[in-house]
Amino acid sequence: MYLNKAYIIGNLTRDPEIKALPSGIKVCSFGIATNRSFKDKDGQRKDVVDFHNIVAFAKLGELSAQYLKKGQQALVEGRIQTRSWDAPNGEKKYRTEIIAENVQFGFKGAGSVSGTGSPAGNVAESASSSASGAPKDGEAPAEKDKIDYPQEEINPDDIPF
Repeated sequence: MYLNKAYIIGNLTRDPEIKALPSGIKVCSFGIATNRSFKDKDGQRKDVVDFHNIVAFAKLGELSAQYLKKGQQALVEGRIQTRSWDAPNGEKKYRTEIIAENVQFGFKGAGSVSGTGSPAGNVAESASSSASGAPKDGEAPAEKDKIDYPQEEINPDDIPF
């Protein structure tokens, strides 16, 4: 049995960039930074940041490009893939990416903490439901945490997952 699965939760390091393959399939790429803390052998606390390259295809890529922004928190579920190519100077280049199978997004803004709950929900679900990012009872919605949802309905049959 083999397993290639990755789950990461972090903040976007750049706005998503969307392109189209010659076949017409949309490809969205963006970066996510994750943090981890540990104590070294001297007992000093160390914080390390890891950067991950994310690629989303088709409708998931289009929705990611539409709703995700730099600094926003996101959860990405996917598989790890390393691709290689020959650079124009003849050097062999490698890039390790997470090919997204599912994307959930959290609150917008750098350094946002999801202490008020889990991420707002699946990108596709959030596109059709504005209640997933609603504040708790008695709280006023923060302007930076509001999401502009499209008015048109999304057909669940169009979602690739």
